[in-house]
Amino acid sequence: MIDANLRLPAQREPAQGLPTILYVDDEANALKYFQRAIAPLANVLTATSVEEGKRILDAQAERIAVLVSDQRMPGAYGNELLSYAWDRYPHIVRILTTAYSELEHTVEAVNQGQIHRYIQKPWDIAALRMELKQALELARLRNEHAQLLREKLMVRQRQAVANRIGTLYALCASLAGPEQQLPVEAYLSAALTAGVTPPEPDWLLMDYADLVSSEAFRGTAFAAAVRQQLDTLEREHPGRGVEQAIDMLLPVFGAALQNQGGTALFLDGRLLTEFLETPTTTAVSSIHSFWLASLLWLARRGWSLQLSKTELGLQGKVVQAEPALTPDHLAAWIEQF
Repeated sequence: MIDANLRLPAQREPAQGLPTILYVDDEANALKYFQRAIAPLANVLTATSVEEGKRILDAQAERIAVLVSDQRMPGAYGNELLSYAWDRYPHIVRILTTAYSELEHTVEAVNQGQIHRYIQKPWDIAALRMELKQALELARLRNEHAQLLREKLMVRQRQAVANRIGTLYALCASLAGPEQQLPVEAYLSAALTAGVTPPEPDWLLMDYADLVSSEAFRGTAFAAAVRQQLDTLEREHPGRGVEQAIDMLLPVFGAALQNQGGTALFLDGRLLTEFLETPTTTAVSSIHSFWLASLLWLARRGWSLQLSKTELGLQGKVVQAEPALTPDHLAAWIEQF
């Protein structure tokens, strides 16, 4: 039980290397006893109301491992604060404590997953320390698990982009023929200039077989759309001249593209990166399939579109196509994404 003669320390500076616990209670003595009892285990932040607790959470949630809140306080119940933390900062382990037998609120909080433990006052200090040791260990394990998931996601994202670049090369070779110049470098250069964000985390929600299947169908649908767009371009613009290349893009890109005296200005770079960065369940737009078809149309004539970044957008001009890609060159491109 709490020792009434326990002398209370002054507020101390945060100790390096220790986790942080936020304790919220309107009773000053309870805050002091908690600080004194828990100081060897963690840095302790305190608040005297639910609203103050919310402000501290919003400002310092990243460093807080455990939230302990009294239940009955003026203005709001503690389970409201725990629910607030549960919604916004699920990594924080949440504990409810009270001197009252308010089972209705407590059971509701437990059932909704808002709290990890319920500790009744008056505290047994040894038991309180043990509970908080366990809570801090759970917070540490959660943090490690979250870090592993982030690392797994990053690997999946890099694999996703690499596989899509391989699909892009195969798609272009199938449409242009391996002896033709391929617009893969032009496409990848434009994507890098525009900026590619790796696919969204829906990759973690699918098992490997479903993922491969979804990517295969997505790539096939994209290839079919590009082939259709390319056939239309060849039918409408069969000559070898490329002077009309930028004007050719205008009707499809609409307001997202301007022709500035023979130079293209793309106002929305995302239209040039879709195949590489959109989620596997998202179909590629007709604008993007037309973009690749246009690059193929140019490549068949020995030309390409080179992009550079400006304050207004991405500026593109028609230039001579690069020599054919080698496996080493393609691998080097993949490394850049």
